[in-house]
Amino acid sequence: MTADQQELLEEAQDSIDAAKLLLENGFAGYAASRAYYAMLYVAECLLEGEALSFSKHSAVIAAFGQHFARSGRVPTEFHRYLIEGQALRQSGDYGQRNAVSMEQARLQIERAEEFVALARRLIKTDTDNQ
Repeated sequence: MTADQQELLEEAQDSIDAAKLLLENGFAGYAASRAYYAMLYVAECLLEGEALSFSKHSAVIAAFGQHFARSGRVPTEFHRYLIEGQALRQSGDYGQRNAVSMEQARLQIERAEEFVALARRLIKTDTDNQ
């Protein structure tokens, strides 16, 4: 694991921790937003391992889909989680006050935790195979 990958995984975990605090205090939209960012950081981490880097969210999501989901390296639902997470983040950040429910935010946090676990497994496997 490179230093950049480690930093991105730490950012992802910090975002999950923040999302949990936000959810506990009734801020579902902001919690969903932080959970999305955790997933985005994980996608960036995995792409970093392929020497790929993008500045736009849409480019990260597309590249993650192409290099990891479509290729079968990760289950395709992870790409869907990322796409749905982005949509909820936009609703939470820019939509009506209660656009994101507590249950939706809770689900996004669970998915973000799955993303981090997936990345740790993939990076460990890649490291073991070198």
